[in-house]
Amino acid sequence: MTGDYLLINDNNTRTKFALVSGGELIGHEALFSDDVKAEKIGSLLDKWEWKKVVLASVVPKHIDAICEACRGSDLLEVSAEISLGVEVDFPDPSTVGADRLANAAAVAALYPGQPVVVVDFGTAVTFDIVDERPAYIGGVIAPGLDAMRHYLHERTALLPEIELERPDSAIGKTTEHAMQAGAFHGYRGLVREILNRISGEMGKGECRVIATGGYASLIAEDFSEIEAVDPQLTMKGLIRIAELNFSHE
Repeated sequence: MTGDYLLINDNNTRTKFALVSGGELIGHEALFSDDVKAEKIGSLLDKWEWKKVVLASVVPKHIDAICEACRGSDLLEVSAEISLGVEVDFPDPSTVGADRLANAAAVAALYPGQPVVVVDFGTAVTFDIVDERPAYIGGVIAPGLDAMRHYLHERTALLPEIELERPDSAIGKTTEHAMQAGAFHGYRGLVREILNRISGEMGKGECRVIATGGYASLIAEDFSEIEAVDPQLTMKGLIRIAELNFSHE
């Protein structure tokens, strides 16, 4: 399979790969973070061909292996120093994660002239705000759902590790049920409160709220503050960044 760009979203839990042709995603693969080695990436992508690579990484130790696996292709690392299609109005732009910049690039293109909050349910849950200019103006970082459930299991003698799912009721009838209720309803409360605070500080009417990331569909179900769930939002941002930085070549 041949494409124009190989997109890589390298995060703490999973590293995702996408192949793009004509602005469309035509292939998807992923590795767990612990498996990000040059030989494993090469084996995973051995049937793909591409011309250029766009990498958004928040795991510096992975970069050498990823670069080795990219077969000498031109590789662009996402940072505030490249063209994003969105201003980075932040005291130290170099501290903003590459995945968060990609999300900002995506919503700036998808919702021009509108303030947008991106809620990304990953290893951490991040809230990133793009105003109507468009400019990335900051955000919020909170513990992710996995971090919360693993911590309870690891730091207590009797609490088990649970599967994350929506419980039938808020009042738990077993330990597992009680923990699921705490995780699901408690996390939705955390998200709702942060969104309320952001909206109050923006002071310019309602912001669109778009969710992405592994637990977005679970948490956003029947959640009136979240307008849409877009599982490919980060990749859409990387496509936009590829177009802005490579199209002139």
